[in-house]
Amino acid sequence: MADQQCSSRERCTQRWTEEQHVDVYTAEVIDDHNREVEKVAAAVRSFYDRGEKFRIYHGSTNSTRKSATGRDPRKVVDTSRLNRVLLVNTDAEQPYALVQPNVPMDRLIEETLKHGLIPPVVMEFPGITAGGGYAGTSGESSSFRHGFFDRTLEHVEMVLANGEVLVCSETEHPDLFHGAAGAVGTLGVTTLVKLRLRKAKKFVETTYHPISNGMPEVMAKLQELATPSNDLDYLDGIMYSKTHGAIITGRLTDDPTPGTPIQRFSDASDPWFYLHVQSRISNSTGPTTDAIPLPDYLFRYDRGGFWVGAASFKYFPGMPFNAFTRWWLDDFLHTRMLYKALHASGQSERMIVQDVALPYATASEFVDYTDSRLGIYPLWLCPLKQSPLPTMHPHLDEYEADGATLKPLLNIGLWGLGPTTREGFLKANRDIEKKLQELGGMKWLYAQTYYSEKEFWAGFDTAWYDELREKYHATSLPTVYDKVKGDHERDAAEWSVTQAFWDTWPISGLWGLVKAIESGDYLRARSASWKTWVPRT
Repeated sequence: MADQQCSSRERCTQRWTEEQHVDVYTAEVIDDHNREVEKVAAAVRSFYDRGEKFRIYHGSTNSTRKSATGRDPRKVVDTSRLNRVLLVNTDAEQPYALVQPNVPMDRLIEETLKHGLIPPVVMEFPGITAGGGYAGTSGESSSFRHGFFDRTLEHVEMVLANGEVLVCSETEHPDLFHGAAGAVGTLGVTTLVKLRLRKAKKFVETTYHPISNGMPEVMAKLQELATPSNDLDYLDGIMYSKTHGAIITGRLTDDPTPGTPIQRFSDASDPWFYLHVQSRISNSTGPTTDAIPLPDYLFRYDRGGFWVGAASFKYFPGMPFNAFTRWWLDDFLHTRMLYKALHASGQSERMIVQDVALPYATASEFVDYTDSRLGIYPLWLCPLKQSPLPTMHPHLDEYEADGATLKPLLNIGLWGLGPTTREGFLKANRDIEKKLQELGGMKWLYAQTYYSEKEFWAGFDTAWYDELREKYHATSLPTVYDKVKGDHERDAAEWSVTQAFWDTWPISGLWGLVKAIESGDYLRARSASWKTWVPRT
């Protein structure tokens, strides 16, 4: 089409139906989609005309920042109805799916598995959405090969801040296509993504490589394994202490090596993944292997939220942390429920939940620092293929010997209980930020930041970002810093007013539990059809 920019629902309908050669049913679905997009565009346009900023309500969150819920509803654009997989095309040379932004990973996987397909990068938490994966930073155990989630997208449909609707890609508005990735919705509102798919297989043959000599051994092992010539599909790691941990590799297969045990992680009676890995490496001096059904592998960290769910047992003293209590309380220990409880209870203001990206050369020093400063374990390790610069993703402006290939990053997941006082909590977070800047690292933006504005923008190409905001009429939207900064004066006031209430045990924990139950999210985990991809025997 000569005019790629869509200023009306009719143009967008023509664009998708012509390009995708859809059938009548799908054309009707896309018509419904475009009617919903026009509502979003009209709401956005009205804010633009009034010169007012707004927040987006998605219907869910996997951020530890304060969400739009509870804010002035007159300043929120509701996109929560954009929550469907419109099409899975298996006939194209490159299979793909058309996915609305609020489709969570578990619903997406259930649709693509019907066709024997999966996305190349799947966020480990079932509730993370396709739109969140694009607007945020989503690097998973396949990202050492495929890069961040947005690198697996072909097109993105977006409502600009002035209400215009356009489609961007590598060839159409490529500056916006790349710039909006990781920019947390500050360049427009994502309304549809075209996502590449790859062939699914029944199992991930998963091998646990014990680590006993700390981060130097980890870094050597990762660099050995994360090479283009290696046939691995997945690669990550867990450190249980400063010296001991595991590097975890995975290969897709329909036929596991004979004698390999099948291990699942989706049922209440199954182990939590990180505890299972710890058990496997403690009973072996060398690598050991399981065959994990593919969806169980993809969502292996859901139960327990990696290991953050274990903190809830510490909140209720006397509650043992064992296989029976994890089975008994399983409904409350999936990530959707944990996020609801975390926000409602106010405990997100006491938990350090930060992902950081560092150069391989300084990752060991950062672990030494967190070991002495905070003592938080386990730590998650995930090697990452960088996105092209400039970008709003965590990045490192360093290249391999060829002068063209960006060096990989190591993501470290630092998740655990922080200091109990407000002053101690703020200082711990500020100290982490200072150490990252010293070591050439960056934080991910799903959590609140405590940088000054000058410190924050020192890590990004502000001229490039500001130019994008001007070009695509986004100056009326909050900036990235506006969205991720902690409002410390307000937060301190809220903390002082509510501290006595929340510190009265067990009020905050019980309130969080009540709100999580009210959400009904535990029903989604119970009814997930992906659990039957490989039937239990």
